[in-house]
Amino acid sequence: MTDMEDNLLKTCLYDRHIAAGGQMSPFAGYDMPIQYTSIIDEHNAVRNHVGMFDVSHMGEIFVSGKDAEKFVNHVFSNDVSGIPSGKVLYGMLLNPQGGVVDDLLVYKEFEPDHYLLVVNAANIAKDFGWLQTNAEGYDVTVQNGSFSWGEIALQGPEAEKVMTDVLHLDAAASLTFYTYCEMQWNGKRLIVSRTGYTGEDGFELYSSDDVICSIWDILIGAGVMPCGLGCRDTLRFEAGLPLYGHELADDITPLEAGLGIFVKLDKPEFIGKEALVQQKAAGLTRKIVGIELDDKAIPRAGYPVEADGVQVGEVTTGYRSISLDKSVCFAMVAKEYSALGTRLDIHIRKKVFPGTVCKKRFYETRYKK
Repeated sequence: MTDMEDNLLKTCLYDRHIAAGGQMSPFAGYDMPIQYTSIIDEHNAVRNHVGMFDVSHMGEIFVSGKDAEKFVNHVFSNDVSGIPSGKVLYGMLLNPQGGVVDDLLVYKEFEPDHYLLVVNAANIAKDFGWLQTNAEGYDVTVQNGSFSWGEIALQGPEAEKVMTDVLHLDAAASLTFYTYCEMQWNGKRLIVSRTGYTGEDGFELYSSDDVICSIWDILIGAGVMPCGLGCRDTLRFEAGLPLYGHELADDITPLEAGLGIFVKLDKPEFIGKEALVQQKAAGLTRKIVGIELDDKAIPRAGYPVEADGVQVGEVTTGYRSISLDKSVCFAMVAKEYSALGTRLDIHIRKKVFPGTVCKKRFYETRYKK
């Protein structure tokens, strides 16, 4: 065993992954299952039925205090002003240049002046430090609860049926997309949100390690397929959802990523606003686009995108789509090559393969949000 493997963190479900034959691999400092059977089988289970993921590596940061709403609005690109308790918003933490520190979910808690921020596993320490630094002058408490919570994502068109018939969490059925409720499981706090990262209907369940292990065991006993991070990536990609470090980064703004709907420039102020206002006024010079290849060749992150033999961009994520059986990718390209229908070439190893700029949501799920 290498020193890196020795130092990897393990979620509360690690032993269950090993018992289920999970193929483990380092991810964001954790030893996580990439797949159990095959990425294709697990992907199709979520698209057509239901599957579950261990996402306990995600970070949970709690913000509370008299200035909680004001502070969250200061660091968050979306607008939490006046939203009801039980509402969840997607958005970003931005740096002063408008680049993305992280993308995250913000939960407006039922206790007044309390918010839960769910952040990417690889960015927990960075985000917590960023929030602490920017909390100066605000009457707030910022707590990192990431290592006290486990999380399961139950995803797919049959997710609601499993929540009610198997877990008997009937309150989940009344949740609308991007809302949540709280309940008790064996006397422990359980947060259930109608959210996910697959494009399908689904729920995310947060609780203590023992509760998460108990729920996992019940779901396994009911025949719910465990799914690894491999298909989590293919699913989010087909649905047009970004991945931090690929379609979002410290030097990629949400406007360039096509996520301006989650940036409320009409807010009085927030970190990065001035830079984004200027970028919008000046006009973008590059954009993330979707590209569908004519051929079966598979584009991968980092491959050059060319027009008439000149590089005009780079692939950020690419796959042979499991649901569509097409080779597709996201790419950052110069703005003048971003219009739908534009013909571009992708350099894959020593060959060039033509493709067409298309919508980033490659797969339209049946779930209507």
